[in-house]
Amino acid sequence: MNTRYIDLIEQTFEFPQEEFNTEKGKLFFHGIDLLELVKEYGAPLKFTYLPKITENIEKARNWFASSMKKLDYNANYYYCYCTKSSHFNFILEEALKNKVQIETSSAFDIDIVKNLHKKGKLTKDTFILSNGFKRNQYIVNIASLINDGFKNCIPIIDNYEELDLLLNETKKKFKVGIRIASEEEPKFEFYTSRLGIGYKNIVNYYKNEIATNPQVELKMLHFFINTGIKDNAYYWNELSKCLKVYVDLKKICPTLDSLNIGGGFPIKNSLAFEYDYEYMVEEIINQVKITCDEEGINVPHIFTEFGSFTVGEAGGVIYEVLYQKKQNDREKWNMINSSFITTLPDSWAINRRFIMLPINKWHRKYERVLLGGLTCDSDDYYNAEQHINAIYLPVYENDSPLYIGFFNSGAYQESIGGFGGLQHCLIPHPKHILIQKDEQGNITTTLFKDQQKTEEFLSILGYDNN
Repeated sequence: MNTRYIDLIEQTFEFPQEEFNTEKGKLFFHGIDLLELVKEYGAPLKFTYLPKITENIEKARNWFASSMKKLDYNANYYYCYCTKSSHFNFILEEALKNKVQIETSSAFDIDIVKNLHKKGKLTKDTFILSNGFKRNQYIVNIASLINDGFKNCIPIIDNYEELDLLLNETKKKFKVGIRIASEEEPKFEFYTSRLGIGYKNIVNYYKNEIATNPQVELKMLHFFINTGIKDNAYYWNELSKCLKVYVDLKKICPTLDSLNIGGGFPIKNSLAFEYDYEYMVEEIINQVKITCDEEGINVPHIFTEFGSFTVGEAGGVIYEVLYQKKQNDREKWNMINSSFITTLPDSWAINRRFIMLPINKWHRKYERVLLGGLTCDSDDYYNAEQHINAIYLPVYENDSPLYIGFFNSGAYQESIGGFGGLQHCLIPHPKHILIQKDEQGNITTTLFKDQQKTEEFLSILGYDNN
């Protein structure tokens, strides 16, 4: 009878997988011995595997290049990184090695752009697409880029007042985009996105506010779907409506030449994850080309804004199971040495699932458990993942540590969790390391940030001894 954890995984999923394999009962991630990482740095431990960022950027570019060539689509493709997914310097620099464009969402993002330009990481030719609802400092900062010669800084107009606010801050000619206020999925509590301008109002807005102003040039139509790019009727229907607006605008606006397909690709959240990226890219390009050919207009340049797809699969966190509590005859709680609320906030706030696997003991028997965090909050738990409402792990033993890893957690978790600041119940943020691989395949690790210390919390809270 197969009762080992490795037997469970191999019988349930196709395993090993591209990024995961095991040797001698230990889990390897992209060829990295994770148990050795724990021995060197301890747990809890957060890590970022930087080569995955470059790998995913290259994959997306190849998918679009292949589809455009196959369909004779005569325009360019631009890969944009959404800084809101992770603002860390090491993330931006790794992405910019691949000559990506940048999408911003706040005033502080513009300060990051200026810092990167000063360091020579991006140029004034880089596309800076400024999204989001804009007021005061964000407007001022965008205008400062325009005034400084960032010729491809393109504010994406979100509401009727933003253009006037920008015109008040610069006398230079500049380009803009317009964001479509797409309709949400039927399950949403509201019908239309709070962001952007309605489908029916965009053409008139262009005629009244942009076409008559020689200082402003409409460059881009921005189409964003909150749920991301999915192969369902809702997505294709919204894309079809977007393309109708693009056609109507293009016929009266010769400067319009770009379509920004916002909303990103999904990332792997289970060992059973399936998504045909190449099919989706080809079908999107095909739909755009068919529409433009039928209307007798040139196809637009395609921009995509990939945040989670860029960084999500590069991140992970490792915990140690401290203790097992048997609360009744059915429930066993494996208590981790950190908090899910602070280190994986999406698992708590929006029930986001991550790939969860043990780091060691793959050849031991398994048991069904629940996972609990250290805080006194009753919501600090994680009790469902790819096994559908159950978590199976190697049997807990008091005298032998069990380590577990959560993978593909590289997007949003640090910013939502308040990296470097206060954490719920003052549970410290884990040590964070960066993992690189050289051309010969050698792995190097560096410490980015040590675990938070008492002095940091006390200083934030005003308990300085000085």
